[in-house]
Amino acid sequence: MSDYRRYFVAGGTYFFTVVTHHRKPIFTTAPGRQYLGEAIRQIKKDRPFNLVATVLLPDHWHLVMGLPRGDKDYSMRMKRIKEEFTKRWKANKPSVTDVWQPRFWEHTVRDLADLENCVDYIHWNPRKHDLTSRVRDWEYSSFHRFVREGHYPLDWGGVAPKVIDLQCDWGEP
Repeated sequence: MSDYRRYFVAGGTYFFTVVTHHRKPIFTTAPGRQYLGEAIRQIKKDRPFNLVATVLLPDHWHLVMGLPRGDKDYSMRMKRIKEEFTKRWKANKPSVTDVWQPRFWEHTVRDLADLENCVDYIHWNPRKHDLTSRVRDWEYSSFHRFVREGHYPLDWGGVAPKVIDLQCDWGEP
């Protein structure tokens, strides 16, 4: 059995990565995106939190969550979001047994510079995975809110360079 421990800070801010079972691309589907949004909204009503930044990729989800003062129970929120999503997903796909990988990865945000790095990582992630050539073209991201609020210019992240095929056909030796 592993010695698995999490770090809890009351009123803290946390970066998470949550991955689907066997990295199935369930978030490429409209229902997948819809059910996750519904689950987040439901849990926020019961257990308030601030969704600071987020990006949804085909098989995983990154987010930064800020908790209310005095509250350190991010694990329950993540557990409940996953449960609510799973309930909705299985209602329409009854043959599915597992939806998520067990657990999730979390990082306690230490300071403002760390927060900025986490948010930048989230917004850069679609480029990192070659899902888009420009950050602004990825629809499932809080990047657009950050642009509206003046935190980023619209062209933040630039444009991915065109990939040049450097393979040469030298013929037979």
